[in-house]
Amino acid sequence: MTETPPPYHDRINEHGQPIGFALHGWTAPPWPPRATLQGRYARVEPLVAGKHARDLWDAQQEPGDRPRWTYSFSGPFDSFEAFETWCAGAETSKDPQFYAIVDVATGRAVGSCGLMRIDPKHGVIEVGNIYFSLRLARTRAATESMYLLMNYAFELGYRRYEWKCDSCNLPSRRAATRFGFSYEGKFRQAIVNKNRNRDTTWYAIIDRDWRGGLRDAYLQWLDASNFDAAGAQKRKLSELTALYVQDQ
Repeated sequence: MTETPPPYHDRINEHGQPIGFALHGWTAPPWPPRATLQGRYARVEPLVAGKHARDLWDAQQEPGDRPRWTYSFSGPFDSFEAFETWCAGAETSKDPQFYAIVDVATGRAVGSCGLMRIDPKHGVIEVGNIYFSLRLARTRAATESMYLLMNYAFELGYRRYEWKCDSCNLPSRRAATRFGFSYEGKFRQAIVNKNRNRDTTWYAIIDRDWRGGLRDAYLQWLDASNFDAAGAQKRKLSELTALYVQDQ
């Protein structure tokens, strides 16, 4: 466990005002290099239209996939050509910085996501634009992909890792808690998306949570010993991350 910094309000300046704890030795992290992150079940790699678009399109053809785009900023797509065009734009985007999620077992891309609202000056970064196809959802690869990006951000030196979603998106809100994010509030009428109002629910993980045991919780869940011969988990990730989720 890392040393817990003092509470935000326990320092008083020369004017008698409460101020936050000092950040001794902290420097702004770099802009995240576009890197390939290799895991046991998933590989997260920079999205390249010519490499990933067809696999991702094929994954979208599973019956029941279209509702997975309801709360996204893009999709669902009506043709491969339209999706390929979107992928080409995503490939060259700086922020969001898009990644394909590849299932190591099959070698095929089955999802995508992005690092976004990248703010090195304040050490803040968000994971978003998450698309888990039905081939990826509720698999070890899905969880590991989130671990890989989260660990990457904190290893680079970011202090805060955010998750935001449409407040109507109940599966995303449940996923945030399962992944160890703490609820931080709802921004009413935050944006307009697909010609409808969106209230946005905010979650975050901070570096002291990650280094103070949350990273180890992920590694414990992902370890092969946590799964029986049929592939069923022995301990739920939510049980392991609960200690680091602040009360709502």
